[in-house]
Amino acid sequence: MCTRGPDHLKFPLCITRQTGCCIWTQWSFLQVTINNQELWEEMLGFKGLIVVDVYQGWCGPCRTVVNLFRKIRNELGDDLLHFAVAEVDSIEALENYRGKCEPTFLFYAGGELVAVVRGANAPLLQKTILDQLEAERKVLEQGAERVVIKDEALSKEREDATIIQAEE
Repeated sequence: MCTRGPDHLKFPLCITRQTGCCIWTQWSFLQVTINNQELWEEMLGFKGLIVVDVYQGWCGPCRTVVNLFRKIRNELGDDLLHFAVAEVDSIEALENYRGKCEPTFLFYAGGELVAVVRGANAPLLQKTILDQLEAERKVLEQGAERVVIKDEALSKEREDATIIQAEE
């Protein structure tokens, strides 16, 4: 966490780096840019719900949802809710998302994948954020069990690729 103390900036994703204190993006401190494996692993250690827009370098992150994320952040003001963008080309853990052009949002809590939303569907994103934030609150405050998922679409694509390779 940030070495400048809790009052440095009121943004929950403040990561200490040797070259500086914080990592910010052009979106007014709303989303943190994760651009290497080390930052990815550090981000997964954060407390709360992390909504990650994973994107290809050639097409960039989904800009249509930035206003939605800003609205949710302003309405909730919740320190357990974090937003990030992650370029799949520079993060080993996201290699299975390379070559995809559909907006994909990964929801992490406790370092585990808890939900996935494909497409810039604002109502679905908002519902998923609120539902997953409430679930994470129950995990942290009441000791409820966290429901972890696997991205079934990626598993299916890998199975299809394996079958195609086996047939060749």
